[in-house]
Amino acid sequence: MGAHASGLSPARAVGLGVVQGPAELLPVSSSAHLSLLPWLAGWRWNELDPEARKSFEVALHAGAAAALLVGQRRVIAEELREFDARRAAVVALSFVPPAIIGYGLERQIERRLGGPRATAIGLVAGAVAMAVADRRPQVRGPGDATPGDGLALGLAQATALAPGVSRNGATLAAARWRRFTRAHANLLSRTVALPVIVGATVLKGTRLRRRGIDPALAQAMAAGVAASFASTLASQKLIDLVERDRALWPYAAYRVALAGAVLYRLGRR
Repeated sequence: MGAHASGLSPARAVGLGVVQGPAELLPVSSSAHLSLLPWLAGWRWNELDPEARKSFEVALHAGAAAALLVGQRRVIAEELREFDARRAAVVALSFVPPAIIGYGLERQIERRLGGPRATAIGLVAGAVAMAVADRRPQVRGPGDATPGDGLALGLAQATALAPGVSRNGATLAAARWRRFTRAHANLLSRTVALPVIVGATVLKGTRLRRRGIDPALAQAMAAGVAASFASTLASQKLIDLVERDRALWPYAAYRVALAGAVLYRLGRR
């Protein structure tokens, strides 16, 4: 079914793109919001081809990543100046688990865990992990990351393939569990995210090119990507808010509340 007929009009794509910006910068699972908001609003979202839905989601993530490259260019330039073999190993090991699991099991995960109930469970699981990990001491900072930390972050990113878990939340939890400060945990989370987003974009783009893309979906996707880029760029100050020495429990509480709203609606059906 075409994108417009299934509820993904350019206007709705722009709305989801606007949500993507702040949801991407906070550990609240942007993917959960992109799947749950259409469901809560009553759009005929499930009638859109699952591969097309996932491609649209990845495209919005790509728009957000492009905005981060622009908005955080000074921080990125500083990180690149200090880039060495150890940092390269951290980034590489953080990429391997999600790349292997995502390439091999992504479609099975989408098919079996793509519903609202599974997403709500993922939101709660991620919230618990964040709240527990944030109780660890903050003793590690810039320059302390090892290849073992990279592997831990990579395994966390792999768990985020389950809807609702959240890549940002999972990597924050992993970094805090390994006793990084909250500020550096956020920096690590953003650093290891970029290769995964680029890899997912290339994979989805290749699949779309092979199978062809419905013109209506292409139009909606372009509108959503532009909105995602703009909203992420406009939401840059949220990074400073998260990177201050603030506990993660408010985000965990929000995630549980969203999951509760979903489960409540499911229970009333």
